[in-house]
Amino acid sequence: MAAPVTVPFGHSERSTVGIEWEVALVDADSGDLRQAAEAILAAVQPAGGGEHPLITQELLLNTVEIRSGKCRTIAEATADLQRALDEVESVATPLRIQIMGGATHPFANWAQQKVTDKQRYATLIDRTQWWGRQMLIYGVHVHVGIEDRAKVLPLSRAMLTVFAHIQSLSASSPFWGGRDTGYASNRALLFQQLPTAGLPFAFEDWTQLEQYVGDMMHTGVIDQFDEVRWDVRPSPRFGTLEMRIADGASNLLEVAAISALTHCFVEHFSSMLDRGETLPTLPPWFAQENKWRSARYGMDAIIITNAAGDEELVTDAVGRWLVELAPVAERLGCAAELEQVRVILRRGASYQRQRAVARRHAGELDAVVRSLVAELKAGRPL
Repeated sequence: MAAPVTVPFGHSERSTVGIEWEVALVDADSGDLRQAAEAILAAVQPAGGGEHPLITQELLLNTVEIRSGKCRTIAEATADLQRALDEVESVATPLRIQIMGGATHPFANWAQQKVTDKQRYATLIDRTQWWGRQMLIYGVHVHVGIEDRAKVLPLSRAMLTVFAHIQSLSASSPFWGGRDTGYASNRALLFQQLPTAGLPFAFEDWTQLEQYVGDMMHTGVIDQFDEVRWDVRPSPRFGTLEMRIADGASNLLEVAAISALTHCFVEHFSSMLDRGETLPTLPPWFAQENKWRSARYGMDAIIITNAAGDEELVTDAVGRWLVELAPVAERLGCAAELEQVRVILRRGASYQRQRAVARRHAGELDAVVRSLVAELKAGRPL
């Protein structure tokens, strides 16, 4: 066993929130992906040089990430995202580039995508080869500030009990390489093929996490902590718990709704800890099964709700949680955004809407791309 590596956890105010949203660059004429991130980022670069605070590069040149600053409310965070989106669109439009949400491009060929010229990305691709090159996927990541390091791992374990709720609502990747995969979230199962990705280990205390980091560094699996790519992970640099569960959203309303739900879950469980209550947990085998069920069946998933193995339709479970979390949302100032989860329940998740568009157009997936572009521009499900 290697020596553990100290992992300091940064200071953050409780329940501050930040959102990262990966979006695709598509050709306005063909609907295929454009390898234009470098041109976009150069055009939005601040006058003094350096990286834009809200617009950054990602693994592939067909992608930009827009992000919020450290915010008090979901409304503040989504306002940052809208400003960044407007700026990207202002420089993309003259280049005949449109911005598309969703977690996968319906028909793009993964083998034709180019990787950003950055050493850490080159190292990732060199190590992961075929699987790494297939990471033609987009996600939404939500950071929630945790004021006490002792809370981080209990909150991480508790979030695995509501993992399927977030993944099912956000599922937006039914198509891959021009075919219907049969999954609501193909992204979820693709991404976990990377080393250190997937569900986190259910560590009981911080020293176990530090031992894990020491072992991974000693054996050359990682060089730094942010190469741990779990679906729910501590972000020591920011003092947050980062939820990387959600598929890339096709519009800002759903970013706000799913982020509000995530924000409320963390605050709800944090309040339980304050009261000395035991947080809910699931055996790892149930958490893994729930991830697969929600990726496969989305809004029709029957999920396992507790260690006893009780089951419930995920949309029923979400409906119950919306009632329970209503006071939490009031406290966090995101009641309106949390209520938008009901729009997803009523209109269907993105993967359902994408399939409906494909059916209406005799399976033509360029129509699905047009609908995703239109949703992002409208800011809501269509």
